[in-house]
Amino acid sequence: MISTSERSARLDQAQAVVASQELVAMLITPGSSLSYLVGYNAVALERLTCLIVPGDDVSPTLVVPTLERPAALASGVADLGISIIDWQETDNPYELIAKLLPSDGAIAVDDHMWAEQVLRLRDAMPGLEQVLAGGIVNELRVRKSTAELDALRQAGAAIDRVHAQMGQWLRVGRTEREVARDIGDAILSQGHERVDFVIVASGPNGASPHHEVSDRVIEVGDVIVVDIGGTTPEGYCSDSTRVYAMGNVDPAFARDYGTLMQAQEAAFVSATVGVSAESVDQAARDVLTSAGLGEFFIHRTGHGIGMSTHEDPYIVSGNQTRLQPGMAFSIEPGFYVAGKWGARLEDIVVMTPTGCERVNNQPRDLVIL
Repeated sequence: MISTSERSARLDQAQAVVASQELVAMLITPGSSLSYLVGYNAVALERLTCLIVPGDDVSPTLVVPTLERPAALASGVADLGISIIDWQETDNPYELIAKLLPSDGAIAVDDHMWAEQVLRLRDAMPGLEQVLAGGIVNELRVRKSTAELDALRQAGAAIDRVHAQMGQWLRVGRTEREVARDIGDAILSQGHERVDFVIVASGPNGASPHHEVSDRVIEVGDVIVVDIGGTTPEGYCSDSTRVYAMGNVDPAFARDYGTLMQAQEAAFVSATVGVSAESVDQAARDVLTSAGLGEFFIHRTGHGIGMSTHEDPYIVSGNQTRLQPGMAFSIEPGFYVAGKWGARLEDIVVMTPTGCERVNNQPRDLVIL
């Protein structure tokens, strides 16, 4: 879905930023940033794989273990004009990288590089100051291209198809863990390559936003928070939360859930081009606070999404980033009452020149099973 020309443009942009910041180079190790820049979904191993994006006119270089060279070539990195240098088991890849770079200046290292690798690079290049590369890569990733937005729409539709089947698996007498196994299978069958997370939080477990699963048996009257997501073959993530109820619902919960729906809608309506990320958070928070639920809304309203489930922009108080076309993020207010229940309502949205568009379109009402 992402063309070679688009990836080549990403590399050119990254190299231009490296140069503008007067950095010697940027070093990127396996993870979503490497996939984003060159399309190589490398496995993170104790053997170093590292993309060198120089701050001059020299083409980037990919340093890989010899046994990983075939996988690197199969990913198409050579089509981007990237040189591939492989190293044998008895070689020192850190010294190899040091020989490819000047001995002084500053170098940007991947935010998610293993600490062992950061320190060994420092030992091999003591004259190079290390700074974080996140500011460079995140600035490129935060505004998605047309192809990326389409990939997120497809991921959203795929996870919607899983939520649409939830009544098959959520039943009284089953454990959260049993339900989660079925959901995981469905995430794969509905178009994802990988299951990233499955949260099935029933009854009082719903008061823990990141509960995941347990052996608790689902009971009549439970409300259940189901938050699920995966990664598609194109490398883009889904993430959506809905709330289900097993039979009769406590009137107090039903009332508060109605307020939650209003809070999410208020945040969605407020998310227009040019407003700050924190203003969207405030829009949801104001509704919940007015209803006496503010103290139970204990997390930010949203997070960016793309080739990582969590990335810029974060929809949180204090983030004055202005929303721009191409940005993608979640809108997911919630409330959590310890020992009783919890609820969260989450959609992924993308910013277009004309406003905010949901990529998740399953009904947002409380689903009674």
